[in-house]
Amino acid sequence: MTLKNSLKTAITGLRVNKMRSALTMLGIIIGVASIIAVLSIGRGAQNLILDQVSGLGAKTIIIRPGREPKGPSDFSQLLSDSLKERDVKALEKKSNVPGIADLTPVLTTAESVNSQGETYGATILGASDLLSKILEIWPKKGRFFNNEEIKQRASLAVIGSEVKNELFGNSEALGKKIKIKSRNFKVIGVLPQKGQLSMFNIDDTVIIPYTTCQKYLLNINYYHLILVQAKSEEAVPEVEKDIKLTLRELHKIENTSKDDFRILTQTEIAQRVKTVTGILTWLLMVVAAISLVVGGIGVMNIMLVSVTERTREIGLRKAVGATNKDILMQFLLESVILTLFGGIGGIIFGVLLSFGATFSLSKIVSLGWNFTFPITGALLGLGVSACIGLVFGLYPASQASKKSPIEALRYE
Repeated sequence: MTLKNSLKTAITGLRVNKMRSALTMLGIIIGVASIIAVLSIGRGAQNLILDQVSGLGAKTIIIRPGREPKGPSDFSQLLSDSLKERDVKALEKKSNVPGIADLTPVLTTAESVNSQGETYGATILGASDLLSKILEIWPKKGRFFNNEEIKQRASLAVIGSEVKNELFGNSEALGKKIKIKSRNFKVIGVLPQKGQLSMFNIDDTVIIPYTTCQKYLLNINYYHLILVQAKSEEAVPEVEKDIKLTLRELHKIENTSKDDFRILTQTEIAQRVKTVTGILTWLLMVVAAISLVVGGIGVMNIMLVSVTERTREIGLRKAVGATNKDILMQFLLESVILTLFGGIGGIIFGVLLSFGATFSLSKIVSLGWNFTFPITGALLGLGVSACIGLVFGLYPASQASKKSPIEALRYE
Protein backbone atom coordinates (compact mmCIF):
# COMPACT_ATOMS: atom_id res chain seq x y z
CA MET A 1 0.00 0.00 0.00
CA THR A 2 1.33 3.45 -0.90
CA LEU A 3 1.88 6.23 1.61
CA LYS A 4 -0.97 8.17 -0.02
CA ASN A 5 -3.42 5.32 0.54
CA SER A 6 -2.18 4.81 4.11
CA LEU A 7 -2.70 8.51 4.79
CA LYS A 8 -6.22 8.42 3.33
CA THR A 9 -7.10 5.34 5.42
CA ALA A 10 -5.71 6.98 8.59
CA ILE A 11 -7.74 10.18 8.05
CA THR A 12 -10.87 8.13 7.42
CA GLY A 13 -10.28 6.26 10.68
CA LEU A 14 -9.99 9.51 12.60
CA ARG A 15 -13.13 10.97 11.03
CA VAL A 16 -15.20 8.00 12.20
CA ASN A 17 -14.52 8.96 15.85
CA LYS A 18 -14.42 12.78 15.70
CA MET A 19 -15.17 13.36 19.39
CA ARG A 20 -12.53 10.92 20.57
CA SER A 21 -10.00 12.42 18.16
CA ALA A 22 -10.75 15.93 19.46
CA LEU A 23 -10.40 14.88 23.11
CA THR A 24 -7.14 13.10 22.30
CA MET A 25 -5.74 16.29 20.75
CA LEU A 26 -6.74 18.37 23.78
CA GLY A 27 -3.68 17.44 25.84
CA ILE A 28 -1.37 18.35 22.96
CA ILE A 29 -3.24 21.63 22.36
CA ILE A 30 -2.86 22.66 26.02
CA GLY A 31 0.85 21.73 26.09
CA VAL A 32 1.78 23.60 22.91
CA ALA A 33 -0.39 26.60 23.87
CA SER A 34 1.45 26.77 27.20
CA ILE A 35 4.83 26.82 25.47
CA ILE A 36 3.73 29.55 23.04
CA ALA A 37 2.24 31.68 25.85
CA VAL A 38 5.29 31.29 28.11
CA LEU A 39 7.74 32.20 25.33
CA SER A 40 5.64 35.12 24.09
CA ILE A 41 4.98 36.66 27.51
CA GLY A 42 8.56 35.99 28.63
CA ARG A 43 10.00 37.66 25.53
CA GLY A 44 7.63 40.59 25.95
CA ALA A 45 8.68 41.03 29.59
CA GLN A 46 12.34 40.89 28.63
CA ASN A 47 11.91 43.51 25.91
CA LEU A 48 9.95 45.74 28.28
CA ILE A 49 12.65 45.60 30.97
CA LEU A 50 15.42 46.19 28.45
CA ASP A 51 13.54 49.21 27.07
CA GLN A 52 13.23 50.61 30.58
CA VAL A 53 16.93 50.02 31.27
CA SER A 54 17.92 51.68 28.01
CA GLY A 55 16.15 54.81 29.27
CA LEU A 56 19.22 55.50 31.39
CA GLY A 57 21.41 55.95 28.34
CA ALA A 58 24.50 54.00 27.30
CA LYS A 59 26.85 56.50 29.00
CA THR A 60 25.26 56.07 32.43
CA ILE A 61 26.90 54.13 35.26
CA ILE A 62 25.10 53.27 38.51
CA ILE A 63 27.03 52.95 41.76
CA ARG A 64 25.14 51.20 44.57
CA PRO A 65 26.23 50.70 48.18
CA GLY A 66 27.04 47.23 49.49
CA ARG A 67 28.72 44.31 47.75
CA GLU A 68 27.04 41.93 45.35
CA PRO A 69 25.12 39.27 47.34
CA LYS A 70 26.64 35.80 46.85
CA GLY A 71 24.64 34.04 49.53
CA PRO A 72 21.90 34.57 52.17
CA SER A 73 24.39 36.09 54.60
CA ASP A 74 25.28 38.84 52.13
CA PHE A 75 21.80 40.28 51.66
CA SER A 76 22.34 42.66 54.58
CA GLN A 77 24.90 44.37 52.33
CA LEU A 78 22.04 45.70 50.19
CA LEU A 79 21.25 48.10 53.06
CA SER A 80 24.83 49.35 53.31
CA ASP A 81 25.62 53.04 53.98
CA SER A 82 29.01 52.96 52.25
CA LEU A 83 28.39 55.79 49.74
CA LYS A 84 28.86 59.20 51.36
CA GLU A 85 29.80 62.78 50.55
CA ARG A 86 33.54 62.00 50.57
CA ASP A 87 32.96 59.45 47.79
CA VAL A 88 31.16 62.04 45.64
CA LYS A 89 33.96 64.56 46.13
CA ALA A 90 36.62 61.95 45.28
CA LEU A 91 34.81 60.92 42.10
CA GLU A 92 34.36 64.56 41.05
CA LYS A 93 38.14 65.05 40.96
CA LYS A 94 39.31 64.81 37.35
CA SER A 95 42.63 63.40 38.55
CA ASN A 96 40.80 60.35 39.92
CA VAL A 97 38.22 59.73 37.18
CA PRO A 98 38.98 61.91 34.13
CA GLY A 99 36.28 60.26 32.01
CA ILE A 100 33.34 61.48 34.14
CA ALA A 101 31.20 64.21 32.56
CA ASP A 102 28.88 64.64 35.56
CA LEU A 103 27.43 62.79 38.53
CA THR A 104 24.64 63.07 41.05
CA PRO A 105 23.85 61.32 44.32
CA VAL A 106 20.31 59.96 44.44
CA LEU A 107 18.05 59.27 47.39
CA THR A 108 14.61 57.68 47.20
CA THR A 109 11.73 57.47 49.61
CA ALA A 110 7.94 57.28 49.55
CA GLU A 111 5.99 59.99 51.36
CA SER A 112 2.56 61.59 51.43
CA VAL A 113 2.50 64.97 49.71
CA ASN A 114 -0.10 67.51 50.89
CA SER A 115 -1.42 70.71 49.38
CA GLN A 116 -4.66 72.65 49.75
CA GLY A 117 -6.33 69.83 51.64
CA GLU A 118 -5.37 67.19 49.04
CA THR A 119 -3.01 64.28 49.76
CA TYR A 120 -1.11 62.07 47.33
CA GLY A 121 1.33 59.21 47.97
CA ALA A 122 4.34 59.99 45.81
CA THR A 123 7.87 58.77 45.22
CA ILE A 124 10.37 61.35 46.42
CA LEU A 125 13.64 61.57 44.53
CA GLY A 126 16.54 63.55 45.92
CA ALA A 127 18.88 64.38 43.02
CA SER A 128 20.44 67.15 40.96
CA ASP A 129 19.48 68.38 37.50
CA LEU A 130 21.72 65.64 36.03
CA LEU A 131 18.76 63.33 36.55
CA SER A 132 16.83 65.32 33.95
CA LYS A 133 19.75 65.05 31.50
CA ILE A 134 20.09 61.30 31.95
CA LEU A 135 16.36 60.58 31.66
CA GLU A 136 15.87 63.39 29.13
CA ILE A 137 12.96 64.90 31.03
CA TRP A 138 12.57 68.65 31.17
CA PRO A 139 9.81 70.63 32.85
CA LYS A 140 7.05 71.64 30.45
CA LYS A 141 6.49 74.51 32.88
CA GLY A 142 9.04 76.09 35.17
CA ARG A 143 12.59 74.85 35.71
CA PHE A 144 14.90 72.56 37.68
CA PHE A 145 16.86 73.71 40.73
CA ASN A 146 20.49 74.73 40.16
CA ASN A 147 23.75 73.85 41.94
CA GLU A 148 23.61 76.90 44.21
CA GLU A 149 20.13 75.93 45.42
CA ILE A 150 21.36 72.37 46.02
CA LYS A 151 24.23 73.68 48.18
CA GLN A 152 21.78 75.84 50.15
CA ARG A 153 19.46 72.82 50.77
CA ALA A 154 16.63 74.82 49.23
CA SER A 155 13.05 73.62 49.75
CA LEU A 156 12.19 73.43 46.05
CA ALA A 157 10.33 70.73 44.13
CA VAL A 158 9.72 69.61 40.56
CA ILE A 159 6.57 67.49 40.38
CA GLY A 160 5.27 64.85 37.96
CA SER A 161 2.06 65.27 35.96
CA GLU A 162 0.03 62.87 38.13
CA VAL A 163 1.11 64.64 41.32
CA LYS A 164 0.11 67.96 39.77
CA ASN A 165 -3.31 66.66 38.70
CA GLU A 166 -4.07 65.10 42.07
CA LEU A 167 -3.00 68.07 44.17
CA PHE A 168 -3.88 71.05 41.96
CA GLY A 169 -6.28 69.76 39.30
CA ASN A 170 -6.60 72.28 36.48
CA SER A 171 -5.22 75.18 38.50
CA GLU A 172 -1.65 76.49 38.21
CA ALA A 173 0.95 74.62 40.31
CA LEU A 174 4.00 76.85 39.81
CA GLY A 175 4.81 78.90 42.88
CA LYS A 176 2.40 76.91 45.08
CA LYS A 177 3.46 75.15 48.28
CA ILE A 178 3.41 71.41 48.93
CA LYS A 179 4.14 69.78 52.27
CA ILE A 180 6.29 66.68 52.64
CA LYS A 181 6.43 65.46 56.23
CA SER A 182 6.40 68.76 58.11
CA ARG A 183 8.36 70.81 55.59
CA ASN A 184 6.96 73.13 52.93
CA PHE A 185 8.38 73.00 49.40
CA LYS A 186 7.84 75.53 46.62
CA VAL A 187 6.89 74.03 43.23
CA ILE A 188 9.25 75.45 40.60
CA GLY A 189 8.63 72.95 37.79
CA VAL A 190 6.03 70.55 36.38
CA LEU A 191 7.15 67.59 34.27
CA PRO A 192 5.30 66.39 31.17
CA GLN A 193 3.51 63.04 31.23
CA LYS A 194 6.17 60.36 30.68
CA GLY A 195 5.08 57.22 32.53
CA GLN A 196 7.77 54.70 33.51
CA LEU A 197 11.33 55.66 32.63
CA SER A 198 14.01 53.21 33.71
CA MET A 199 13.72 52.76 37.49
CA PHE A 200 11.25 55.59 38.04
CA ASN A 201 7.63 56.37 37.28
CA ILE A 202 8.07 60.03 36.45
CA ASP A 203 4.38 60.93 36.61
CA ASP A 204 3.97 60.26 40.35
CA THR A 205 7.40 61.54 41.37
CA VAL A 206 8.48 64.62 43.30
CA ILE A 207 12.11 65.60 42.65
CA ILE A 208 13.88 67.73 45.26
CA PRO A 209 17.55 68.65 45.87
CA TYR A 210 19.41 65.63 47.21
CA THR A 211 20.91 67.71 50.00
CA THR A 212 17.44 68.72 51.17
CA CYS A 213 16.17 65.15 51.02
CA GLN A 214 19.17 63.86 52.93
CA LYS A 215 19.03 66.50 55.68
CA TYR A 216 15.35 67.20 56.27
CA LEU A 217 13.41 64.14 55.04
CA LEU A 218 15.65 61.15 55.72
CA ASN A 219 18.17 62.55 58.21
CA ILE A 220 20.97 60.29 56.97
CA ASN A 221 24.58 60.90 55.97
CA TYR A 222 24.79 58.50 53.04
CA TYR A 223 23.28 58.05 49.56
CA HIS A 224 21.12 55.29 48.09
CA LEU A 225 23.04 55.38 44.81
CA ILE A 226 25.24 57.59 42.66
CA LEU A 227 24.46 58.13 38.98
CA VAL A 228 27.51 58.82 36.84
CA GLN A 229 27.52 60.00 33.24
CA ALA A 230 30.66 59.27 31.21
CA LYS A 231 31.89 61.61 28.50
CA SER A 232 31.17 58.98 25.84
CA GLU A 233 30.04 55.37 25.44
CA GLU A 234 33.60 54.36 24.58
CA ALA A 235 34.84 55.83 27.87
CA VAL A 236 32.47 53.73 30.04
CA PRO A 237 34.85 50.76 30.63
CA GLU A 238 37.72 53.07 31.62
CA VAL A 239 35.44 55.16 33.86
CA GLU A 240 34.17 52.01 35.55
CA LYS A 241 37.74 50.89 36.20
CA ASP A 242 38.74 54.32 37.62
CA ILE A 243 35.67 54.41 39.89
CA LYS A 244 36.59 51.03 41.36
CA LEU A 245 40.20 52.08 41.97
CA THR A 246 39.12 55.37 43.56
CA LEU A 247 36.53 53.87 45.89
CA ARG A 248 38.78 50.96 46.90
CA GLU A 249 41.57 53.35 47.79
CA LEU A 250 39.19 55.62 49.69
CA HIS A 251 37.58 52.71 51.58
CA LYS A 252 40.96 51.00 52.12
CA ILE A 253 39.88 47.83 50.34
CA GLU A 254 42.74 45.54 49.23
CA ASN A 255 40.73 42.38 48.53
CA THR A 256 38.40 43.07 45.58
CA SER A 257 35.96 40.42 46.84
CA LYS A 258 35.37 42.70 49.86
CA ASP A 259 34.11 45.66 47.82
CA ASP A 260 31.41 47.57 49.72
CA PHE A 261 29.92 48.98 46.51
CA ARG A 262 28.48 47.65 43.23
CA ILE A 263 28.87 49.18 39.79
CA LEU A 264 26.33 48.55 37.06
CA THR A 265 26.48 49.68 33.45
CA GLN A 266 23.64 49.43 30.97
CA THR A 267 25.38 46.49 29.24
CA GLU A 268 25.70 44.57 32.53
CA ILE A 269 22.10 45.28 33.52
CA ALA A 270 20.82 44.17 30.11
CA GLN A 271 22.87 40.97 30.32
CA ARG A 272 21.54 40.19 33.78
CA VAL A 273 17.98 40.82 32.66
CA LYS A 274 18.43 38.49 29.68
CA THR A 275 19.97 35.80 31.88
CA VAL A 276 17.28 35.93 34.56
CA THR A 277 14.31 36.12 32.19
CA GLY A 278 15.87 33.44 29.99
CA ILE A 279 16.25 31.02 32.92
CA LEU A 280 12.70 31.69 34.12
CA THR A 281 11.30 31.22 30.62
CA TRP A 282 13.06 27.90 30.14
CA LEU A 283 11.98 26.67 33.58
CA LEU A 284 8.38 27.49 32.72
CA MET A 285 8.82 25.79 29.36
CA VAL A 286 9.95 22.61 31.11
CA VAL A 287 6.77 22.71 33.19
CA ALA A 288 4.72 23.25 30.02
CA ALA A 289 6.57 20.40 28.29
CA ILE A 290 5.41 18.03 31.04
CA SER A 291 1.84 18.58 29.87
CA LEU A 292 2.96 17.57 26.37
CA VAL A 293 4.32 14.31 27.75
CA VAL A 294 1.04 13.76 29.61
CA GLY A 295 -0.79 14.48 26.36
CA GLY A 296 1.44 11.93 24.59
CA ILE A 297 0.55 9.28 27.17
CA GLY A 298 -3.10 10.11 26.55
CA VAL A 299 -2.58 9.63 22.81
CA MET A 300 -1.01 6.22 23.43
CA ASN A 301 -3.86 5.10 25.69
CA ILE A 302 -6.52 6.21 23.22
CA MET A 303 -4.69 4.52 20.34
CA LEU A 304 -4.49 1.27 22.33
CA VAL A 305 -8.24 1.48 22.95
CA SER A 306 -8.75 2.19 19.24
CA VAL A 307 -6.64 -0.85 18.28
CA THR A 308 -8.73 -3.08 20.55
CA GLU A 309 -12.03 -1.75 19.21
CA ARG A 310 -10.92 -2.15 15.59
CA THR A 311 -9.51 -5.66 15.93
CA ARG A 312 -12.01 -7.11 13.40
CA GLU A 313 -11.16 -4.28 10.98
CA ILE A 314 -7.48 -5.18 11.29
CA GLY A 315 -8.27 -8.84 10.65
CA LEU A 316 -10.38 -7.98 7.61
CA ARG A 317 -7.68 -5.76 6.13
CA LYS A 318 -5.06 -8.45 6.61
CA ALA A 319 -7.40 -11.03 5.07
CA VAL A 320 -7.63 -8.98 1.86
CA GLY A 321 -3.86 -8.56 1.60
CA ALA A 322 -2.71 -5.79 3.97
CA THR A 323 0.76 -6.44 5.39
CA ASN A 324 2.01 -5.82 8.93
CA LYS A 325 3.81 -2.76 7.55
CA ASP A 326 0.55 -1.38 6.12
CA ILE A 327 -1.24 -1.76 9.46
CA LEU A 328 1.71 -0.24 11.34
CA MET A 329 1.82 2.72 8.95
CA GLN A 330 -1.94 3.33 9.20
CA PHE A 331 -2.07 3.54 13.01
CA LEU A 332 1.23 5.42 13.22
CA LEU A 333 -0.06 8.02 10.77
CA GLU A 334 -3.28 8.35 12.79
CA SER A 335 -1.21 9.13 15.90
CA VAL A 336 1.06 11.62 14.11
CA ILE A 337 -1.89 13.38 12.43
CA LEU A 338 -3.65 13.69 15.80
CA THR A 339 -0.66 15.27 17.50
CA LEU A 340 0.24 17.44 14.49
CA PHE A 341 -3.24 18.93 14.31
CA GLY A 342 -3.13 19.26 18.09
CA GLY A 343 0.11 21.24 17.70
CA ILE A 344 -1.45 23.57 15.12
CA GLY A 345 -4.46 24.09 17.38
CA GLY A 346 -2.11 24.73 20.31
CA ILE A 347 -0.23 27.39 18.36
CA ILE A 348 -3.48 29.19 17.47
CA PHE A 349 -4.79 28.96 21.03
CA GLY A 350 -1.40 29.97 22.47
CA VAL A 351 -1.20 33.06 20.24
CA LEU A 352 -4.71 34.13 21.27
CA LEU A 353 -3.91 33.47 24.93
CA SER A 354 -0.60 35.35 24.90
CA PHE A 355 -2.09 38.26 22.93
CA GLY A 356 -4.91 38.58 25.48
CA ALA A 357 -2.47 38.32 28.40
CA THR A 358 -0.15 40.91 26.84
CA PHE A 359 -3.02 43.32 26.22
CA SER A 360 -4.28 42.90 29.81
CA LEU A 361 -0.80 43.32 31.32
CA SER A 362 -0.10 46.46 29.29
CA LYS A 363 -3.30 47.97 30.69
CA ILE A 364 -2.61 46.86 34.26
CA VAL A 365 0.99 48.11 34.46
CA SER A 366 0.40 51.05 32.08
CA LEU A 367 3.54 50.27 30.12
CA GLY A 368 4.33 49.44 26.51
CA TRP A 369 4.20 45.66 26.93
CA ASN A 370 4.13 44.52 23.30
CA PHE A 371 2.99 41.20 21.89
CA THR A 372 5.78 39.04 20.46
CA PHE A 373 5.13 35.98 18.31
CA PRO A 374 7.72 33.30 19.15
CA ILE A 375 8.47 31.72 15.76
CA THR A 376 11.01 29.40 17.36
CA GLY A 377 8.42 28.27 19.91
CA ALA A 378 5.84 27.61 17.19
CA LEU A 379 8.25 25.50 15.14
CA LEU A 380 9.40 23.73 18.28
CA GLY A 381 5.79 23.02 19.27
CA LEU A 382 4.99 21.55 15.86
CA GLY A 383 8.14 19.46 15.82
CA VAL A 384 7.66 18.14 19.34
CA SER A 385 3.99 17.37 18.63
CA ALA A 386 4.90 15.27 15.59
CA CYS A 387 7.64 13.49 17.55
CA ILE A 388 5.22 12.73 20.39
CA GLY A 389 2.78 11.23 17.90
CA LEU A 390 5.58 9.13 16.46
CA VAL A 391 7.00 7.98 19.80
CA PHE A 392 3.76 7.39 21.69
CA GLY A 393 1.96 5.98 18.64
CA LEU A 394 4.64 3.43 17.84
CA TYR A 395 3.65 0.91 20.52
CA PRO A 396 -0.12 0.84 19.70
CA ALA A 397 0.69 0.66 15.97
CA SER A 398 3.12 -2.19 16.61
CA GLN A 399 0.51 -4.07 18.65
CA ALA A 400 -2.02 -3.63 15.83
CA SER A 401 0.38 -4.90 13.16
CA LYS A 402 1.20 -8.05 15.15
CA LYS A 403 -2.39 -9.26 15.43
CA SER A 404 -3.15 -12.58 13.78
CA PRO A 405 -5.76 -12.14 11.01
CA ILE A 406 -7.61 -15.35 12.03
CA GLU A 407 -7.84 -14.36 15.70
CA ALA A 408 -8.72 -10.79 14.73
CA LEU A 409 -11.65 -11.93 12.58
CA ARG A 410 -12.95 -14.10 15.41
CA TYR A 411 -12.74 -11.19 17.91
CA GLU A 412 -16.12 -10.10 19.30
